[in-house]
Amino acid sequence: MSAHDPQVHGHCDPRFAAVRTAFEDNFRDRDELGAAVAVTVGGETVVDLWGGWADPARSRPWERDTLVNVWSTTKGPTALCAHVLADRGLLDFDAPVAAYWPEFAAAGKERVLVRHLLSHRAGLCGLREPHSLAGLYDWDLTCARLAATEPWWEPGTRSGYHALTYGFLVGEVVRRISGLRPGAFLEREVTGPLGIDFTVGLPEKEAGRAAELVHGRDPLSDERAAAFSQLTPAAIAALTNPLVGAAEANTPEWRAAEIPAANGHGTARAVAALYGVFAGRGTLNGRRVLSPEAAERVREGQGSCRDLVLGAGFERETEIGLGLWLSGPNGSYGPNPRAFGHDGLGGSCGLADPEAGVSLGYVMNRLGPHIADDPRKMALIDALYSAL
Repeated sequence: MSAHDPQVHGHCDPRFAAVRTAFEDNFRDRDELGAAVAVTVGGETVVDLWGGWADPARSRPWERDTLVNVWSTTKGPTALCAHVLADRGLLDFDAPVAAYWPEFAAAGKERVLVRHLLSHRAGLCGLREPHSLAGLYDWDLTCARLAATEPWWEPGTRSGYHALTYGFLVGEVVRRISGLRPGAFLEREVTGPLGIDFTVGLPEKEAGRAAELVHGRDPLSDERAAAFSQLTPAAIAALTNPLVGAAEANTPEWRAAEIPAANGHGTARAVAALYGVFAGRGTLNGRRVLSPEAAERVREGQGSCRDLVLGAGFERETEIGLGLWLSGPNGSYGPNPRAFGHDGLGGSCGLADPEAGVSLGYVMNRLGPHIADDPRKMALIDALYSAL
């Protein structure tokens, strides 16, 4: 790399040198600002790299323990909470949501099943009434409004990405059963015991470690603008009610809230570890988090379709399991169609491939314009699989 390129730090097993090259190329060729990538194979960390800057002024280098908001990559850990409860016999994915959350039965939702929440098929991708940022930060208000609203389409028939509502829907079921919201439940059951540096929301004492998010130089390309012009009312509700981006996510209010679909904060190492639970068929570092059967259920496909919310963004069918997206024929998480994971707004990613025993975490602070499969993420995944 030239003297003007950010220095890359950390460890990379020589066998995975291609991942380091791709990571460096992201800075050189793909407008990366600050980022980190981690890969585990068979539970062993083979890549743990970081580099660039934690702020747009380039005054704070990205450090080994820099935290960043990973947006919807948070949905994987939130789904993990539900799967832990189901594994213990406390949650039935085929039960009506109202069995755990009675108020939810309003407005014709008495037959909506828990599996519909996990697979974005509940028809509750967004609220019909205007919902402010302050409202989003109010857990009880947001959940009450979701319980009272009617679905945008017949639940169970199609997926429509529940961008922000997913965390409240799944999270309130977790809370009704366990007494804890997902952030506290995850800490008690997984991240605390395993020492994983990941939180839903960001404790104020950790603010000094947080990277500042910025939008890329072209946050709204002509292609994306055209896609937004075709949005249905349901998609508009999902993606813009309320509208959130880098500016909002850098505020103390966003960080103090609990939004389990979108405001998880962690390192790439932490993301690789959390998705590594799934890659390890329920086990991480010798500790069992889920039974093998429960870990397998995460990728139980719920039907391929053109997503009702994201369909305007890409002209292809996708399939969601019980909480995570399948790689499928699109290869979003590598060449194994049964690998799975989740992308976050602007580029971040968690990946699990149990057949290869591989997990990957990629986090960054410059948000790209892509709805999914950011070129930086795909370059890292392609490099990883070329080395296996």
